[in-house]
Amino acid sequence: MDLSDLIEVPAILPALKANSKKQLLQLLAEKASEVTGLSEREIFDTILQRERLGSTGVGNGIAIPHGKLPGIKAITGVFARLDHPVEFESLDDQPVDMVFLLLAPEGAGADHLKALSRIARVLRDSETVAKIRGTRDAAAIYAFLSTAPASNAA
Repeated sequence: MDLSDLIEVPAILPALKANSKKQLLQLLAEKASEVTGLSEREIFDTILQRERLGSTGVGNGIAIPHGKLPGIKAITGVFARLDHPVEFESLDDQPVDMVFLLLAPEGAGADHLKALSRIARVLRDSETVAKIRGTRDAAAIYAFLSTAPASNAA
């Protein structure tokens, strides 16, 4: 699975301004609503409910909030690079400055897990992460996400 299957340039926020985890999740839900046509409130409630189970902040300034929604037709992503990191209750207690929101149909099963795994592998690549942190251009971020090193391929 390639990240270009999950995200498009219009779903990338290259210089998002958020002051808190809650505001960040609200802004991601707003963009996800634009991309999917689903209710912003439903998306926000779904990802907030998942965060209550445990933070999706995976460390190194990266978070991968995710959830399953009825009505979504395909696994869809929204990516944000933050202007300033926000506290996210991450595993390493470090603030987050890159977030990949993943939304999947309720019946996605293994495909949802494969997508999460692929995102985690791409965002573990230090070169890719450094390139993303070094730009504010959505098309460039898309290129970095979708052309991550082959050694990380799923």
